[in-house]
Amino acid sequence: MLTDTEIKSKGIQLLSKYLGDVEAERFITLIHREPFDYTKWRQDLDEDLSITDISRKAMLLRKQCGKGQ
Repeated sequence: MLTDTEIKSKGIQLLSKYLGDVEAERFITLIHREPFDYTKWRQDLDEDLSITDISRKAMLLRKQCGKGQ
């Protein structure tokens, strides 16, 4: 299990990798500025997808990140 510090560090690294430093900082600012329920947001994001579709998306993302071998 990762520590809170490790989770934050990895999260920042991933945000910066995929969004760039400036957009990652904007994302963090947006999250802090607005009342935000991450769980509800994630559920709404994929609500029109079937379990099979979500699984396919996850497998594709894993493959793209080099962990699908």
